[in-house]
Amino acid sequence: MSSAPTPHSDPAQLRRVAISSLLGTAIEYYDFLLYSTMTALVFNKVFFPGSNPALGTIAAFGTLAAGYVARPIGGVIFGHFGDRIGRKSMLVLTMGLMGAASFLIGVLPTYQAVGVIAPLLLVLLRVVQGVAIGGEWGGATLMVTEHADPARRGFWNGIMQMGSPIGSLLSTGVVAVVAQLPDEDLISWGWRIPFLASIALLAAGLYLRIGVSESPVFREAAAGAEPAPTVPFLAIVRRPATLLLACGIGIGPFALTALLSSYMISYATAIGYDRSSAVTGLLFVSSTALVAIPLFSALSDRVGRRPVVLGGAVGIVVLAWPIYALVDTGSVPLLFTALVAGQIAQSAMFAPLGALLSEMFGTAVRYTGASMGYQFAALLGGGFTPLIASALLVDGPSSAPLIGLALGCGLVTVLCILRVRETKGQDLGRIAAATAPTVLPAESQNR
Repeated sequence: MSSAPTPHSDPAQLRRVAISSLLGTAIEYYDFLLYSTMTALVFNKVFFPGSNPALGTIAAFGTLAAGYVARPIGGVIFGHFGDRIGRKSMLVLTMGLMGAASFLIGVLPTYQAVGVIAPLLLVLLRVVQGVAIGGEWGGATLMVTEHADPARRGFWNGIMQMGSPIGSLLSTGVVAVVAQLPDEDLISWGWRIPFLASIALLAAGLYLRIGVSESPVFREAAAGAEPAPTVPFLAIVRRPATLLLACGIGIGPFALTALLSSYMISYATAIGYDRSSAVTGLLFVSSTALVAIPLFSALSDRVGRRPVVLGGAVGIVVLAWPIYALVDTGSVPLLFTALVAGQIAQSAMFAPLGALLSEMFGTAVRYTGASMGYQFAALLGGGFTPLIASALLVDGPSSAPLIGLALGCGLVTVLCILRVRETKGQDLGRIAAATAPTVLPAESQNR
């Protein structure tokens, strides 16, 4: 076990890494979340037409879930090579895959043009997106985590985590513009514009990422005498407790993201809100996250990761019913109020995740372990939630199942975070085992 302190970069290099990770993650999430929004607006008509609109919506959200299913696969694949040969090269590769898949979605033929081939191609490209983002988050997070001073690891991860709401703002903003088109134009060609525009973002992102340096923690570990495991995935699953807890902690924030963003458009329009109001509500969500994420991330450096995540999880358990009661009023201002309240709780759970999950795994398996925990949480919490909600509401809109989903996923996060030790300030260089000793003994859970 290493006794040296965790190496970190000089301030100028750290800023370059953080900005690169922020912008790169924003571009990745623009592409990934753009698909989610378009699923709710047009894909059920363009790729899954049928006599029953509800079944078309379920099929469209099924392709959304396919991308989430692919995310853990991407975490394992890119995590393996990221742990074996380095973080930086995987970041460049994942961004290229994501950008290419998004651009190709923008030129796909519709169901009306080529029949069943169209949805099959859509699912294939969605899977490519999922694999790419499954590897991207872990690499971006570790580059920041492993360059940062341990005392400010949460703060710098918060900068990187802001890429998610920025990407959401970009995608929602572009969708808000094209949503002003008449329905016929939106369905025939307008939906393609945001996907085609991603090629410009890809070029900018690749330029930024190529210029950053490799993680100093990884370089030190690679130069050390202790050999890395040949297959990091196997080293983690042999001791699965930490991975399972990492996944469980992330289920709450991902489920809430799905309920407040992609599925909220479908639900809000189904109960009488116009499409423009529902899309504008997403802008409120993303704007709130831009403020809340860095604040909660910095707070986790002061009070710890556990209290911040626990506070957000308890918050959504308490607020699940009031949030949907406000949405069900039909009032646009109350809709926005509900979305902001939900987003504050989501940000408290989400903001510390990058630092927390990175601190739960040793350097030799950190890319794989953090990616798997995060992406399995994304699959279970974010990928299946809209699909389950669509199936539960096939006979008509009702907030009761949505309240149950939000409350249940929040409770999963509460139970899992209570089983994890505090990781704030942990020396990454001292975690020589496959996983950090983060699991509390049973008698200590409530201390």
